[in-house]
Amino acid sequence: MSIVKNGLRLTVCAALLSVSLVVSAEPLIAAHRGGTGDGPENTIPTLQNSLKHGADILWMTVQVSSDGIPVLYRPADVAALTDGKGVVNSLTAAQLTALNAGYMYSATDAAGNKSYPYRQQPVTVPTLRDALRAVPASVPIMIDMKQLPAEVLVNAVAKVIEEENAWQRVRFYSTDADVIALMAKQPKAQVFESRDATRDRLARIALNGGACDMPPAAGTWSGIELERKVTVVEKFTLGEGVSEVVAHWWTPAAMKCFKSNPGTRVMVFGVDSAAAYRSAQQLGVDVVMTDSPLKMKALRESAK
Repeated sequence: MSIVKNGLRLTVCAALLSVSLVVSAEPLIAAHRGGTGDGPENTIPTLQNSLKHGADILWMTVQVSSDGIPVLYRPADVAALTDGKGVVNSLTAAQLTALNAGYMYSATDAAGNKSYPYRQQPVTVPTLRDALRAVPASVPIMIDMKQLPAEVLVNAVAKVIEEENAWQRVRFYSTDADVIALMAKQPKAQVFESRDATRDRLARIALNGGACDMPPAAGTWSGIELERKVTVVEKFTLGEGVSEVVAHWWTPAAMKCFKSNPGTRVMVFGVDSAAAYRSAQQLGVDVVMTDSPLKMKALRESAK
């Protein structure tokens, strides 16, 4: 299937959210936090620019305001990225959307001079509803749910997705297994398997010589880093041994195991170099998540 024209890529991408799919010959590109390497993360202008730069999927990080409105923002404290102060769920949606989400975004020129371009051109913290409406309905969206308690977050997000009729274009991820389990109870929700399940599966394959004793069920989406620093702990009678390693856990054997059943999809995070993209491509990864769709577009073209 040709994927040169952006319109066709989006059609293929939309199909990715369902079990039935003709798989693309190349990994599709997901813009991490909307494209955090190219502009202020999780903001509408960055989301829109990422689509212009060749992103196929938009990854959005969502938390809930004190008055129950889902907004796009990742750190717990708004001081990390904006001109405000306070924890996200201690502020109202009106207070959050009044902040400059690009206040801490910096750029460095060829001479090494650092500047903060969005302090003079503010960009707001968007609500999830506004973000959904700001991009074409054909664009698949991954929502990373980053807040506890799980029930408050899941209920607020599900309400917006239902009202915007967006279930078919959205898939949910969280590093917290309880958040994923609770969202999975929503009748129309599409979710990744828990990060714990993906990590455990990869560890078992690596430690069992590539043996595949528990592949994902048909239709499962799995997402984790292409490679990651991990701590291996071995328990002894009188203590424990600890090893710090960089896990290159996506091997051909691991990918074969994860793709054992029909409709399974693998998305890898942290793909920001030509070497990482080539590795993901050779493994048969379905989606790569990158900070900079602009950079990845050039890397993908050079890899053809």
